[in-house]
Amino acid sequence: MRVRMTGLAGVIAIAALLVGAAPASAAPGDASAYGAKLNVTLLGSPAVNAEPFAAANANGPVQNSFAGVDLTGILKTGVINASASRDEKSGGVYSRASTADVRVDLLSKVTGKISAELVEAECAATQKGLTGKAKLAGVNLGKLGQVNADPAANTKLDVQLAGVKIAEVIFNEQIKNNDGSLTVNAIHIKLLQGVLGGIGTGDVIISSATCGPADLPIPMASGAGLWIGLGLLGVVAAPVGFVALRRRASLNAA
Repeated sequence: MRVRMTGLAGVIAIAALLVGAAPASAAPGDASAYGAKLNVTLLGSPAVNAEPFAAANANGPVQNSFAGVDLTGILKTGVINASASRDEKSGGVYSRASTADVRVDLLSKVTGKISAELVEAECAATQKGLTGKAKLAGVNLGKLGQVNADPAANTKLDVQLAGVKIAEVIFNEQIKNNDGSLTVNAIHIKLLQGVLGGIGTGDVIISSATCGPADLPIPMASGAGLWIGLGLLGVVAAPVGFVALRRRASLNAA
């Protein structure tokens, strides 16, 4: 009886191992991207709210594109492309957004011409952590100043009118969200209407990518891991069965 109970305990232990390795019920890691989003109100003008253009998501659509944004006095762009993907085996996610031929007219009366040939944002989430970056090509910021083609995270330039800060432009903005994900905005323009005046309020975001956190990789109990688990079951069960046969033979002999 004791031998049988020992064998049963071994089977239960291995079964527990396999059940514990079953896939978790939590949702997998997510990723998303878009080319441009606007929510601004200029003085003397109605509000302009434009939903994300060319939005992509790891849950679908994983790729998206848009011919171009043309909002008079605010923003004009060329082709926008966005993509987001998930690696089901590793649990990692990746997203990227690129916006071509960008021209920002929102601040032109203060800063002069602001344009870029290409504005990109990308991020990745793996088991090692989250990373993100922005890339700019052919940038002309007029009176605003200069910025590197690969700007450091959260590079900020202030826009002033008569000595008063009315806006700020953030390059390679990196935001760590409460859910553990990372958002990278290649360019984020914030309008700040203070007591002393300004041109309006709101935000313009150009090329945004959000990732993570990464999901757990495929657990041991699937694929090759299943055969490993069954192999362990055999390793435990075989000695137990052998001892049981010897005990039965001894009893018969007696």
